[in-house]
Amino acid sequence: MKEIKRGMKNGIPIALGYLSVSFSFGAIAVSMGFSVIQAVLISLLNLTSAGQFASLGIIAGQGTYLEMAIVELTVNIRYAFMSLSLSQKVDEKFKGIYKWLLSFFITDEIFALSMLEENVSRTYFFGLASISTAGWMLGTTLGAMLGSIVPTVISNALSIALYAMFIAIIIPGMKKDKNIIKVVALAIIIRSGFYYLPIINQLSSGFAMTISALTSAFIGAVLFNKGEAHG
Repeated sequence: MKEIKRGMKNGIPIALGYLSVSFSFGAIAVSMGFSVIQAVLISLLNLTSAGQFASLGIIAGQGTYLEMAIVELTVNIRYAFMSLSLSQKVDEKFKGIYKWLLSFFITDEIFALSMLEENVSRTYFFGLASISTAGWMLGTTLGAMLGSIVPTVISNALSIALYAMFIAIIIPGMKKDKNIIKVVALAIIIRSGFYYLPIINQLSSGFAMTISALTSAFIGAVLFNKGEAHG
């Protein structure tokens, strides 16, 4: 229970950030003709902000299953690499179906917070994931039910909170190891290239983010000290 509570306590900032973003999702989903229950089910079964927003247009436009599969793969492919990376840090009780659940609950923020742990216990991870998911589901429900009466400018502004929260999560790790700052800066530069440079800026955001993260991580592993962090 101690580890579950610690995971839930650490996940409160994520839950609050998710509350605001999923509120926007719920409001947009209902405005596009989805019912409250449908919007909530999409959040429960998908649990990815970019993937969910991308799916709305495809469903509303009566797109094919193949189109949906391709879009979700390109948007969410980074989570596969996050799951592989985090699976190297979990304890011996993280076996079988629990690793399947780990891959389902992985998000950018849950991954970042989990990677700050020396060893990720099963109870800690699911405490962290449960409170975060609860925030996502509550926000979707509130947005679907109340979104029509909340001004659009406020609903859109709520989405910014997630980015501020994510920055707050990675700052402690950057303070412990200056090399992390270099890797983060490199990832930003590479990702900016995918946004501004011609031809490659046509690549989907999911693939661009995945390539940026993998490239910066590989370069960091080769160039920077692999031993104990230096302040």
